[in-house]
Amino acid sequence: MRVTLLVVAGPQTGRQFTFDQHDTFMIGRSEDAHFCLPHDRFFSRHHCILEIAPPQCFLRDLGSTNGTFVNGIRVETAHLKHGDRLQGGETVLEVRVESDMANAGSSGIPSIEKTEPSIITVACLNCGVPSKAEASRPDAKLTYVCDDCREKLRKNPQPIPNYQMIRVLGQGGMGSVMLARAVSDGRAVAIKTLLPEVAVSDQSLKRFMREIEVAASLQHPNIVSYIEHGTHNGIVYLVTEYISGMDAGRLAKKRGGRLNYQEVVKIIEQTLAALEFAHTKGFVHRDIKEQNILVDGNFPKYVAKLTDFGLSKSYKQSGLSGVTMVGDVAGTIAYMPPEQVRDFKEVRPPSDIYAVGMTAYSLLTGAHALDIGPKAGISETVKAIFEKPIVPISRRVPDVPLRIAAVFETALAKQVDLRWRTAGEMREALLRAASSV
Repeated sequence: MRVTLLVVAGPQTGRQFTFDQHDTFMIGRSEDAHFCLPHDRFFSRHHCILEIAPPQCFLRDLGSTNGTFVNGIRVETAHLKHGDRLQGGETVLEVRVESDMANAGSSGIPSIEKTEPSIITVACLNCGVPSKAEASRPDAKLTYVCDDCREKLRKNPQPIPNYQMIRVLGQGGMGSVMLARAVSDGRAVAIKTLLPEVAVSDQSLKRFMREIEVAASLQHPNIVSYIEHGTHNGIVYLVTEYISGMDAGRLAKKRGGRLNYQEVVKIIEQTLAALEFAHTKGFVHRDIKEQNILVDGNFPKYVAKLTDFGLSKSYKQSGLSGVTMVGDVAGTIAYMPPEQVRDFKEVRPPSDIYAVGMTAYSLLTGAHALDIGPKAGISETVKAIFEKPIVPISRRVPDVPLRIAAVFETALAKQVDLRWRTAGEMREALLRAASSV
């Protein structure tokens, strides 16, 4: 399946952009934009952004001055379908959703024919209610959980064989986390159940499981250990070690909204140790935030462990996710550096370093580094990532030592080459700064 954006009017008529996997695409006059229109005066610098997960395509206007239009109607958001026309100023793009069908010709050699995706009927795995879904072939086999059942299963996860469920620890966008007990040896474990947001193929599920198996190979004292993973009644589950403490965000909330700098240094230096190990193994986390750092014990003997390594990427890239990065809340996006918003499928270690800086800043100050409110929308958040400078830590919390603040602020540089080169380098600088206080 693929989505193609074809320029059918304007100064760049004839250009086309093709997507065959989950990606983002920004349009505007800025050089940061994927489709840069410097001479179309009706476009804003950062005009609109699309998230594409073939066959889905989601559009969000970024607070542009002159607006974004779909089929002649001004919109703030829109789910685009085959044949829709997107316009801003003089430029018009047409959306084309296609599937590649392999057909054997007279020579017996398969040929590729572009066709529109097939609409097939798929039944909910849980309740059996039928629904329509787009597929690459009319005979495709897809699995699907309807929205009502997704909500029920998030609140009341199904038991997993060989584990006794004790209680639900939390619910998130992808599913639920529950505390359980292994029947074999009685140890406490955490089980995360993952609910595909869209109808998915067996191939997608297998790809996701392979990627999780690779990520599970990361064994480090500051990374939550995976125990096993599998599927049960069509729902993916991951079993990990159970950390009895709480995530860093909840810990800060318990302290009145922020932590003192000694606590933050302890948590972040361990997070950086985990990242240094993972980066040398070729892994990038892509979703570092307070909620993904689990903290056990009491200060100064905190043990911090990074969780969900590679999970967000694998979930989205394997096709289990709907269009969520720009289609959902701004919370995770607020921690992304400019290059990750521009091209989030090619994320590299410097993006993790930026996210660590954002996380440390939030834990220290209880506020966001870019001076956006807790209820800021996607448009405001994306524009701030590209255009707003950070608010110095000293302005928020004057008692944080300047050398420690400088370590975190260096991580938050918008330009990659101005950040710390590696997580190990940042950790060493942080420990030096803390020892000099």
